[in-house]
Amino acid sequence: MRKLLYVVLLLAAGCAEKQTTANEGSSIAAPPDVAAAPSDAQKTASGLAYKTLIPGKGTRHPSATDTVTVHYSGWTPDGKMFDSSVTRGEPTSFGLDRVIEGWTEGVQLMVEGEKTRFWIPSALAYGDNPTRAGAPAGPLVFDVELLSIQ
Repeated sequence: MRKLLYVVLLLAAGCAEKQTTANEGSSIAAPPDVAAAPSDAQKTASGLAYKTLIPGKGTRHPSATDTVTVHYSGWTPDGKMFDSSVTRGEPTSFGLDRVIEGWTEGVQLMVEGEKTRFWIPSALAYGDNPTRAGAPAGPLVFDVELLSIQ
């Protein structure tokens, strides 16, 4: 009987799950056009491609030195999500002069309330051989929602 009790306890311990927050470990599926910008995307001289997903209600565009608050998700072209404020459940604020060049350029094209998808070439992201730990190499795709400009 005692052996049976140990086996049951051992099985119960092995089946126990770690408690997680609602968003922890979750992922947002990559957009269907993650591998390449569609033909209706606009493109800047630098090679940044973008497409407005939801038009904004504002008229003011941030400058390169403004601080903005955004929700975003980022993927590599093979569809792997590497970062998301959405899954963390909390928007992020930062100065546009403190992020990758593709963000500095792209977010300046937006107005408050707008959601845009950016296809950022490697040269405007972390490069092909990033020196920053954990930074993804190569081109990147981001969905960015501009919540506010400070």
